[in-house]
Amino acid sequence: MILIQAFSDGSTLTFDKGSFDNWCVYLKTPDGKRYAPRDEEYFSRLCALADIYGHEKIYTDFVAYYSLTTATVDLNVLNMISELSKNYLTDGAEIEILFTIIYAGMVAEENKEFAILKKRIKRLGMYQTLIEKIGSKNAASFSKGKGWRELDALCKSKGF
Repeated sequence: MILIQAFSDGSTLTFDKGSFDNWCVYLKTPDGKRYAPRDEEYFSRLCALADIYGHEKIYTDFVAYYSLTTATVDLNVLNMISELSKNYLTDGAEIEILFTIIYAGMVAEENKEFAILKKRIKRLGMYQTLIEKIGSKNAASFSKGKGWRELDALCKSKGF
């Protein structure tokens, strides 16, 4: 198990062995519950928060750390996420956790063997959730069953 981040509410985010590889992202909540957050869950929460703070704002903040994401967890990116989260008033702690989950998911994608789209698949989901507003469930399941070439072309058509 590799610690990614410990949060002010007592939650922790780690990489650990999952069903496919050692890059599964796990959130442990203050009450001790440990689980792998699903795309639909955090897309849904971000969409609700975007109704308060603005869809473009959350997407722009996401793109800021997306562009710096590599196959290695970077303390500078985690600090950036922490700073960005302060702009979300009373929801800052939750935004920090959500953004860090997505960041860790992108790091995991960058490390997946044979993955072609890498972190762009998360950007597509965020774009569909926050900009196209297709719904978190639809965005989370959109790429399932689609070939990488089709998804690659779609990402390129959106500029990423």
